[in-house]
Amino acid sequence: MALEVIEHPLSPYAQKVKIALTEKGQAFTTSVPLGMGSSRTPEDFQAANPRGEVPVLMVDGQSLFDSTIILEFIEDRWPEPALLPKDPMARAKARTIEEMCDTHYEAITWGLGEIGHFRRAEGEHAAAMQAKAGEQLGRLNAWLEKHLNGADWFGGDRFGWADLSAAPFVNIAAGFGHPPAQGGALAAWLERVRARPSVATAFRQSFEALAAMSQVAGLVESGLFKRQYRDYRLEWMIRSGGLDVVVRGVEKANIRFNEEPR
Repeated sequence: MALEVIEHPLSPYAQKVKIALTEKGQAFTTSVPLGMGSSRTPEDFQAANPRGEVPVLMVDGQSLFDSTIILEFIEDRWPEPALLPKDPMARAKARTIEEMCDTHYEAITWGLGEIGHFRRAEGEHAAAMQAKAGEQLGRLNAWLEKHLNGADWFGGDRFGWADLSAAPFVNIAAGFGHPPAQGGALAAWLERVRARPSVATAFRQSFEALAAMSQVAGLVESGLFKRQYRDYRLEWMIRSGGLDVVVRGVEKANIRFNEEPR
């Protein structure tokens, strides 16, 4: 079976998929779509995912998109080693952690990227938004720590679905200067996660891709690169003091929304 992950190494959603495939012992190739973020999505990538987003998993020429749907396919196709626990309540809790990280947590780390890498806000404005992000992340990290419930992993004694779903986001937040509380259970969990080979590889690839981020603010300002504002991201930007960022982005046409299928 030929597996290809169409991705960007900085995407936490793509990291989830790569970690899951590695945990299942499945070999795969990766590629980054041409023109990603330019609002000129190549037709072949548009055909694979009408949203124009990564990741996409190509399975013998057939495409799957949305990281949760891809994880469900991976778990169904290769049930061992299991990433989801057998108990229905524990499975639901794992999916709940994924949902919270994919929506609320991702919106905050994405917003920090808009400020830190893409310079959407400067000076006191940026500092105020970053402070709000830090408070929000502190509450989410406390929520995650509660769900660890004193165990090594969210699933108890084995690494699984919730761990690989939370790991990219908690790691990104730490990179922006908002790590889990020092000495806490979530901080110890993050160290264990980072040491796991499947996660370490995805994180290393992400770190290597960071070097290119020094040029992106100018590309956004010129309109050559458009950041995708959608659902929770848009909500976070508005409620965290960035309404003017959205308005300015629309005026300058350097933000984009979900694309229509074609």
